[in-house]
Amino acid sequence: FLSLVAEFCCGFFVILILGNFWFLAVLYLLWLYLDWETPCTGGRRSQWVRSWTVWKYFREYFPIHLIKTSDLSPNHNYLLGFHPHGVLVAGAFGNFCTGPIFKNLFPGLTPYLHIMPIWFGCPFFREYIMSAGMVSASKESVSYVLNNKGGGHASIIVIGGAEESLNAHPGSLTLNILKRKGFIKMALKHGAHLVPVFSFGENELFKQVANPKGSWLRNVQEKLQKIMGFALPLFHARGVFQYSFGLIPYRQPIHTVVGSPIPVKRNLNPTSEEIEQLHALYLQKLRKLFEEHKRNYGIPEHKSLIFE
Repeated sequence: FLSLVAEFCCGFFVILILGNFWFLAVLYLLWLYLDWETPCTGGRRSQWVRSWTVWKYFREYFPIHLIKTSDLSPNHNYLLGFHPHGVLVAGAFGNFCTGPIFKNLFPGLTPYLHIMPIWFGCPFFREYIMSAGMVSASKESVSYVLNNKGGGHASIIVIGGAEESLNAHPGSLTLNILKRKGFIKMALKHGAHLVPVFSFGENELFKQVANPKGSWLRNVQEKLQKIMGFALPLFHARGVFQYSFGLIPYRQPIHTVVGSPIPVKRNLNPTSEEIEQLHALYLQKLRKLFEEHKRNYGIPEHKSLIFE
């Protein structure tokens, strides 16, 4: 959905340049230059945009639910690790960028969903995603959010990143996380409490073309991901009036479960050993969260998370 909106915004900008409104395009480019750092300094959210009625229908389509397992004190800052990426990241967008759900469950906390910086280079689209509460996933942006001295900020990072979307097959429980430790270092540097989040149903929204590791398709996808910075999963789902083929996601319920916080003491210069220890503890808490809730959301007893 976001990709379609981005394409529309880029197309509209091209029309301005080629049409009789080129001066508007020039003015916008000037604005873009002056406003370039905003996605790294907390963005520019709009409660009006976040409350659009269309998002209510978006959440009800699947439907999307947010489940709280523990209180999060607004006196602290938090780094929420979201899993898995899926194709659409619908649970992250629906729960943290639309409506009052998060605020009602966790009063006093302001959520910031971090996404790839490349999206903020798209004319007009950047204004839209910032208004929904999305900010850059750069180190500077995460630091800005977590550096709030009064607490009350929650950074949401999709830990597996774009690479993990290539594993987004129905039933898949493989997470790209073993080598991803930057978020651990950021939590330590800012003393932000870590919170594992697992979104059940995220991988069930689309069917992806078979791309096992080592296949020619997977090799091409991984090379393109390294070059462009984002992955290109080949997926399909349902159409508007039929269920056999299309790009509209299947109506599968999504239950995003927010786990208990892992207290983190501020450490401006964490050692590799300290990062490894906290990373291992995070994996342990994430696995425990999954095991405690998998029965509620249709995951067979014998299935467990696979970390790679």
